[in-house]
Amino acid sequence: MNALTIVFASLCIFAIAYRFYGLFVANKVLCLDGSRVTPAVRFADGHDYVKTNKNVLFGHHFAAIAAAGPLVGPVLAAQFGFLPGALWILIGCVLGGAVHDMVVLFASVRHKGESLAAITQREIGPVTGTVAGFAVLFILVLTLAGLSLACVSAMHNAPWSLFIVAITMPIAVVMGLIMKYCRNGVIIASVLGIFLLGIGIVSGHSLMQKDVLGWMFDWDKNTVSLAIPLYGFVASVLPVWLLLVPRDYLSTYLKIGTILMLAAGIFFVRPEIVMPMLTPFVNGGGPVINGPVLPFIFITIACGAISGFHAIIGTGTTPKMLGNEREILFVGYGAMLTEGFVAMMALIAACTMMPGDYFAINSAHDTYAALVAAYPEFAVTDLPYYESHVGIDLHGRTGGAVSLAVGMAHIFKNLPFMDSLVAYWYNFAVMFEAVFILTAIDAGTRVGRFFLQEMAGKFFPKFADKEWMPGIVITSTVFTFLWGYLVYTGNISSIWPLFGLSNQLLAACALIVCATMLLRLGRGKYTLAVSLPGLFMVAVTFWAGYLQVFEQYIPQKSYLLASLGLIVMIMMVFVLCGAFVKWYQLIKIKKCVKDEYGEQVKALVTE
Repeated sequence: MNALTIVFASLCIFAIAYRFYGLFVANKVLCLDGSRVTPAVRFADGHDYVKTNKNVLFGHHFAAIAAAGPLVGPVLAAQFGFLPGALWILIGCVLGGAVHDMVVLFASVRHKGESLAAITQREIGPVTGTVAGFAVLFILVLTLAGLSLACVSAMHNAPWSLFIVAITMPIAVVMGLIMKYCRNGVIIASVLGIFLLGIGIVSGHSLMQKDVLGWMFDWDKNTVSLAIPLYGFVASVLPVWLLLVPRDYLSTYLKIGTILMLAAGIFFVRPEIVMPMLTPFVNGGGPVINGPVLPFIFITIACGAISGFHAIIGTGTTPKMLGNEREILFVGYGAMLTEGFVAMMALIAACTMMPGDYFAINSAHDTYAALVAAYPEFAVTDLPYYESHVGIDLHGRTGGAVSLAVGMAHIFKNLPFMDSLVAYWYNFAVMFEAVFILTAIDAGTRVGRFFLQEMAGKFFPKFADKEWMPGIVITSTVFTFLWGYLVYTGNISSIWPLFGLSNQLLAACALIVCATMLLRLGRGKYTLAVSLPGLFMVAVTFWAGYLQVFEQYIPQKSYLLASLGLIVMIMMVFVLCGAFVKWYQLIKIKKCVKDEYGEQVKALVTE
């Protein structure tokens, strides 16, 4: 099958979904009201609650949700063949992920821009909300540590990649000042930011040669492991308009620009999908993912289809900057469809590689040798060519990032006059992935600070004051230390397999909580658009969790992994049971009352 056909079909599906299903959710399910005052206007403080141009906010939101997930997940899922991943990205994104992102953003906007835990507390009950808060905090620490380790792996002893990532920060500060204080600042800042970033990318390779500036950015793992948490801390403390939003906005140009370049490369090269539609590993026993395609495809591809991490962003930074409730469709549904397209491009890049090369990169040496003995058709084909041009051994570099970089280089090298630039494209792809990750780390750290402030505020009311600088610094320090310590020690790598399980359980939880809110608002049968994807994710994620814990971790005597997996599932069971009890209570209510805006609802809740 030709990759260009897949690209065109995906764009058509996403465009139709936005035009019809997105509008249906906006108008019928959520009943978005542009006349309601949003938290960004009502609580404007110039620090966290800042009304932001919808295009800039789209860039921030997309950059924050689109971390390594839409790149790495689809690449790893290519083990099962091209078809399972492609179907899950398209169906999951349109009916699940984009709806999830819209409703959690809507729920937070209607609840003063507060977190998922605070929403759960008001919509279901205080005990359930407290459990949800601990579960979200646990998952967020795990997510940021795991993403950071992937970033450390990509940037250590890679001066050019690190240089490009580093220069986005001062450029972002300049852009933030321009957008804050200049008329037509968004246009001026965008042009200047793109120009400066372009200069940095083009000149970076030569500047980073050892005899120029390379020695300044040739950092080892420990140095990068300290720098990333430091950046997360600074981004969480500074005003949102000064560093976080403009940097994410700038990164969006790089992200979307790279994906469009990849799409253009596919258009001109027209590569074939050489990975089988289904591989022999759909029933399990694969060298990359130890499990069958059902249900593991649903937790392997999270971002790009549906992801609980998006609920953290959608109830964190973004709702505090939304100027009009009607913009939820563009920011929430639109950004998720864009991420779905990124995931599809990553899957295509992996599946245009020769299967043997893919498995050689993503398997340990001994595992790959056994694989080739059983399946001779998976022998290495083009990998020695890339190793000679890149200058490193690419065998056994598991995790998805390297195979994506090789896949992108494989497509770009077939363009005219590009064959000699394979090393350039490979390093550019690695840098591109690092930028993706860091934009989730800065937003995630800020959201974690919000969580801690909310929780600490219950015992020390001063912490609930979002403008109290000592509280901001203390909670930012504590939260950054929690995941930064795990990054520096590397201990989080032992529980990375739990990320997919925890992330999808959070997505299921967010959908169920938001469905509870919609039932209270009297949406009736339209609530099914949210509750059905939520119930589906509950079923498949607990299925995958059971297989992980009882058929993998316990037989392998990985008792720590088994314990952590069970803890996450038990906390989510508690939240889900509380939600289902609330559903029953709301469904029994027949008489509606008017809220302060004159809307008919089944019960009043303090927003």
